[in-house]
Amino acid sequence: MGPYRSRLTLEELRPLVANGTIDTVVLALTDMQGRLQGKRMAGDFFLAEVAAHGGEGCDYLLAVDVDMNTVDGYALSSWDRGYGDLVFAPDLDTLRYIPWHPGTVMVQSDIAFLDGTPVPVSPRQVLRRQLDRLAAYGWDAYVGTELEFIVFKDTYEQAWNCDYRGLTPANQYNVDYSVLGTGRVEPLLRRIRNEMAGAGMVVESAKGECNPGQHEIAFKYGKALNTCDDHSVYKTGAKEIAAQENVSLTFMAKYNEREGNSCHIHLSLRDAAGTPVLAGDQPHGFSPLMEHFLAGQLACLSDFALLLAPNVNSYKRYVPGSFAPTAIAWGRDNRTCALRVVGHGPSLRFENRVPGGDVNPYLAVAALIAAGLHGLENDLPLEPEFTGNAYASAAARVPSTLRDAIDAFAASAAAERAFGRDVVEHYAHAGRVELAAYGSTVTNWELRRGFERL
Repeated sequence: MGPYRSRLTLEELRPLVANGTIDTVVLALTDMQGRLQGKRMAGDFFLAEVAAHGGEGCDYLLAVDVDMNTVDGYALSSWDRGYGDLVFAPDLDTLRYIPWHPGTVMVQSDIAFLDGTPVPVSPRQVLRRQLDRLAAYGWDAYVGTELEFIVFKDTYEQAWNCDYRGLTPANQYNVDYSVLGTGRVEPLLRRIRNEMAGAGMVVESAKGECNPGQHEIAFKYGKALNTCDDHSVYKTGAKEIAAQENVSLTFMAKYNEREGNSCHIHLSLRDAAGTPVLAGDQPHGFSPLMEHFLAGQLACLSDFALLLAPNVNSYKRYVPGSFAPTAIAWGRDNRTCALRVVGHGPSLRFENRVPGGDVNPYLAVAALIAAGLHGLENDLPLEPEFTGNAYASAAARVPSTLRDAIDAFAASAAAERAFGRDVVEHYAHAGRVELAAYGSTVTNWELRRGFERL
């Protein structure tokens, strides 16, 4: 990792660039799909020209599909609008070392129009808007995201060339909590843990999971925006480190018919003094705020599911008995419910178990905050705790297809009030683009099923 670790300030960066310790600055944004996009810049150019004034990049970065195809139908960006530039305004509080690339630091950006006005559909701005709404009540959100991934012994190039079929997982059997199983891939896991610490994250642990080759590295919770920034850097960095180790890993929600990759999101609230505010003297040790906030999660989960599960593949996780939720219910430490309440007193929080590893963290956390504020502002009562097996319950179900989630989001009055019509239309359109791409694709399943026998 070298002698330098963690976060740094602009003033600390200047001498490091001057003496050649740092020569590259990655100027990055997180796009609609939750990926880091941007430019690698010479360190001295960044300091002289970009740190104070920002960089620029094509507005299509917030209006393309996964394959980077230009897509019609977005108000933000189109051939008719000329595909102009947006401003990458560096948030210097995010300046960090990137230990897996020599001489490199990264800074993450807010996205603005050329006149300096924030771009409301930018994922980071979508979250900022909800954090501002929360701040008006005097509260701040603290979040932890738990990403699972599957490791393969094949390189990314080998996986591409064989059409992602016949890959060799790093473990041949279920290694959930297995010290032996994680030991098989400890050189990779250790690099990721240590180098994420070098990038300013607080690493807690690594453990095996159920699907062969599946693992999870956990990080300490933090303020919502910081956690989402870290989440984006971690996903990109883990893939880059895997590539350097001549292996590959995937965060996709459902790689095969076994257990998918989840991204459980924990959320709690604190006041301006840093005091947790969800605990109180109501039943279950809740405060009235917790009751309303949790009721809002239940009320809005279907409407906001598109922000929690943005892809066709996302919905294939929701299988009974798979530890991915199907029932919109809450329970105390009940992993069969979509919403699991954990902790006591100051540590009280809820966990949303709907998102998969493909989620955009900014959009998902914005959805959780908006749902909670919906419950608070409408004084929603909390339904009774669910006990038992929620898979077998009569509770309302998590949307089972992307089409259902798009329709619910596009028609949602709660979504429009929380996010604005521009954001609703932008992400509903993104969902329709994903759905259309899937609908026009002939899959391997169809070929196996129909080539000879139909």
